[in-house]
Amino acid sequence: MFKPFIKFMSIAVILTMAMTAGVQSAYAAKKHNVVIHVTESNPAMWNQALNNAANLQKAMGKKNINVEIVVNGPGLDMMMFDSKVANRMGKALENGVTLAACAGTMRARHIKKKDLYDGVTVVRGGVIEIMHKQEAGWTYIKI
Repeated sequence: MFKPFIKFMSIAVILTMAMTAGVQSAYAAKKHNVVIHVTESNPAMWNQALNNAANLQKAMGKKNINVEIVVNGPGLDMMMFDSKVANRMGKALENGVTLAACAGTMRARHIKKKDLYDGVTVVRGGVIEIMHKQEAGWTYIKI
């Protein structure tokens, strides 16, 4: 009496596991794009942005995800060569994360490219960069 039921349940469990693995595999194989936005001069927020970038790469696989951290306004302090997260920015850059600084904020604060951490990209405007990324289908995360 229970043998057919156990056999049925075993098949159901195996099929469920196979379908779940297939969905996870397809999900991981898709190229994902994420833009992380930082506007605050707060090392805890900077670390959160860098943690999110690293965790996304670990979960999805570096080759399956593009991550860009865009900073503007007071958040630009994060991108300075003497930032409290400078060593972490180096690791993020090594791992393929794009770090983008707002040229508008740089002009307003009289900051030059040489003042930024080596490897930081300067974009015309932080919010313009984010707008273009979202129009292209990137996922937006605000820190």
